[in-house]
Amino acid sequence: MAPALSPSRAADFMQCPLLYRFRVIDRLPEVPSAPAARGTLVHAVLERIFDLPAEERTLEAATDLVPGEWARMIEEEPELAALITAEAVQPRTPEQWYAEAAGLIDRWFGLEDPTLLEPAERELYLEAQVGELTIRGIVDRLDEAPDGRLRVVDYKTGRAPSETFEGRALFQLKFYGLALWRLRGVLPSRLQLVYLRDGQVLWIDPTEHELLATERKIVALWKAIELAATTGDWRPSRGYACSWCSFKDVCPAWGGTPPPLPPDATERALDPRRASYTDPVIDAD
Repeated sequence: MAPALSPSRAADFMQCPLLYRFRVIDRLPEVPSAPAARGTLVHAVLERIFDLPAEERTLEAATDLVPGEWARMIEEEPELAALITAEAVQPRTPEQWYAEAAGLIDRWFGLEDPTLLEPAERELYLEAQVGELTIRGIVDRLDEAPDGRLRVVDYKTGRAPSETFEGRALFQLKFYGLALWRLRGVLPSRLQLVYLRDGQVLWIDPTEHELLATERKIVALWKAIELAATTGDWRPSRGYACSWCSFKDVCPAWGGTPPPLPPDATERALDPRRASYTDPVIDAD
């Protein structure tokens, strides 16, 4: 089985190699956050709304899906229920929690009209080969025009990035675009991020040159991961994202001590048969 990389794990390593280690090798537990859980809830509603006939895809219908989707999430992960009333976060009533999610959904209706959309795929799993490396990920929505043009759409419940950090967001899009191109042999016409918190859309119409450059970046990134795995050098990288990192208490950049590396650390980092981690269920955007 070939080694595998997803955009979320690639983003972890680019942000901080030690973060990659904590998630992939040490598999340290993370307490879900309220924003992340709300993001997953909104994603679920925006997927389910397309189960309805086009004429019934209204804001009211989407809002009505919120309580049921939240109940399903709690059934799968009961600890999520505490996010609403926990003292560690701003206490809320269920109605306030639903209203926060509904506000993001309302903003989506101002950006796209679901009555005019018939997605070809939702929550599409992509897996393709880049040399000996398998790249994989899940696309929120794939639209296909009558003439065969493809548009990749990914929802984000956070704010749109500043120009300084646009490149990282676009890397995720290009990662998906490359996987789709390699898998289907069709260059996607548009790659689109929909930011619901501030109602902005970030998109590019990728060229073959851009996706080939992305492929080279992924290969280089994987070589850096292999080097870290073989040397055991998973150094921390301090930055703005440290403020919400789950692992500050064991991070040496913040005075913490990481756990000892497990005996099979290299295998966990590089071999998906040994590294039985999965990407987070919670949408942490």
